[in-house]
Amino acid sequence: MVKGRRSVTGLPRAEGEATQGRRNPLGATTGRRSRVRSWPAAGSRRRTEAKERAELALLQQGIRNRRVFVTLLGVIIAVSAVVVLLGTVGMVAETRSRPLTPAEQNQYKQEEIARRWQAWPASGVFPEEVRYLGLDRAQQYARRVGIAPETECAKGVDASVAGVLQNHGCLTMLRATYIDQTASFVITVGVAVLKDEASRISAVEELTQDDRVGVLPVAFPGTVSERFGPDQRQRTGWVGAGPYLVFSTAGYADGRTRAAIPPEEILHSELWPAAKSIGNQIAYFLADPPKVPPCTQGNVC
Repeated sequence: MVKGRRSVTGLPRAEGEATQGRRNPLGATTGRRSRVRSWPAAGSRRRTEAKERAELALLQQGIRNRRVFVTLLGVIIAVSAVVVLLGTVGMVAETRSRPLTPAEQNQYKQEEIARRWQAWPASGVFPEEVRYLGLDRAQQYARRVGIAPETECAKGVDASVAGVLQNHGCLTMLRATYIDQTASFVITVGVAVLKDEASRISAVEELTQDDRVGVLPVAFPGTVSERFGPDQRQRTGWVGAGPYLVFSTAGYADGRTRAAIPPEEILHSELWPAAKSIGNQIAYFLADPPKVPPCTQGNVC
């Protein structure tokens, strides 16, 4: 028995050769790399072209968005520059020196007068000496005895007056006491500070003409005024000036009360004129119109 198979030619071959030498129908040896080139499918090229077109479109959209952004940013910068320029021009026009209008001049005066009670020292509100006219219109001087601490409006006047002042926004009460040139009379002057001139005018309309009520006296121990109290007041009065109500009250330095003087007895002819004149002088100092600068930034427009 013959081992192995015979070839077509009738010659025997080994099993390995038979296995390795087997050919496919086209003549190519099985197990070897094909020499035919592999071509990509037609759909692959279309996908590549579509991808490239999408990337190009995305790039163009980004360029358009960038142009819009740059344009919008330029518009914003331009508008901001115009706003800043207009603001600067307006500020320069507003702050440059120019003549004051009549309304501005009046406002300047009112504000200057209204702040004097704070801006001035106590000796500015109540001078050490105040000039007044005595008998036969002789010029005399009242001397300040002392200045009382600042107090609430209600604590510096009688109750009936306090209600009126509080209803119209009284801010504070300033008081000082004077004696006349002969040291015979004692005069206390009280300055009620209201919010503004309109408030003062409204308060004046409600005040009574009762000369028994008004500012409360201030006595200073060890001086001629030490016996001057509410009962020693012989007469009281007031005068308006700007936002201030200036009260005056006067009595005798010897401590005589009002009740102790008989109705038929006439007060000393100098007592009340001196007190009224001193109160008017202090009111005049407080409300004297200040010199108004001609321009918003001083004397040069």
